Amino acid sequence: MDISDEYGLSAVPEGWRQADTAVYGWVLEHGRLDAPEVAAGVGLREEEVSEALARLTASRLIRTDPREPAVGFAVSPDVARAELAAPVRSRIRQVEEELDRAQQGLDHFSAEYLRHAQRGNGQFRLIGNMLEVRVVLTRASEQCAREVLSSQPGGGSRMIEAMGEALARDRAILERGVRMRTLYHHTARFHGPSQAYVAAASEFGAQYRTAHELFGRLIVFDRELAFIPLNDGSRGAVAISEPSVVSYLADVFEQTWTHATPFADAASQGLGEVAQEVDRTILRLLAAGLKDEAIARRLGMSLRTARRHIADIMEQLGAESRFQAGVAAVQRGLLDAEELLAPIDAEPEAAN
Repeated sequence: MDISDEYGLSAVPEGWRQADTAVYGWVLEHGRLDAPEVAAGVGLREEEVSEALARLTASRLIRTDPREPAVGFAVSPDVARAELAAPVRSRIRQVEEELDRAQQGLDHFSAEYLRHAQRGNGQFRLIGNMLEVRVVLTRASEQCAREVLSSQPGGGSRMIEAMGEALARDRAILERGVRMRTLYHHTARFHGPSQAYVAAASEFGAQYRTAHELFGRLIVFDRELAFIPLNDGSRGAVAISEPSVVSYLADVFEQTWTHATPFADAASQGLGEVAQEVDRTILRLLAAGLKDEAIARRLGMSLRTARRHIADIMEQLGAESRFQAGVAAVQRGLLDAEELLAPIDAEPEAAN
């Protein structure tokens, strides 16, 4: 049941009618509730007066003499408000007492939770579920005072519904003067909702860049608190406040940011140029022996899309193996020999 219904607050109109004010004033002066008499006094139809009397009575603004229904009186709005508020405040006190009792019971488990969740004197906190991750991230966002750094692999696949909520949160942060920089995969530039989101957030001062490969998911607040995903396949996270580790993660972000390009939609850069960059990166990863799943994660695209690109490249080069494709790419000038032989970092998206 809605609290307004439970405590009679729904009986109080959101907008009063002119007739209500006229009837209230007449009763205040004459102390009479007889509808025909009131109607004659204020120049309204008896039906209108009866409806107004009902609304004013339900709102505690007028009272009826139990011995004489036609006799009554009006009270001040402050008295009516206090009378309406009394049962609500009583219920609030009851709820607060119930919450206190519940908290006392839950506190029994706090020590066990902290023992499990914290490592390194509390500087590494394991958060095992998405619900709690969202709560902790929201709190960190509200407390952030200077800067937010984030790497969001697969940004082009974000849900439209979630973007509205994220934009409102980001706007609140930016309007406090906090600097916000975000890295996406290049594939986000082909995603209409991502383009709209970036355009809207950029109006408030946010900055976005994209890269073909990202090191993984990361959020850093004020270079004091960082969040990375758990590597158990869940949607949990590790909250890190150890200064050296947070500083290192921020430096990793800065290195990628330096080499990334400002966010632009595919049309502004040109589909041909973007496609060439995608193919070049896939060629390098193929030559390094990465599997289709790893390539898809590195580029922030679906496995199906990645396999389509790979099949097209292999067919164009007439290659039957991944390394053979890399050699053919070097022979045709599509890759440098140094790129073919350059080591590839360990698959970075496994933790996501």
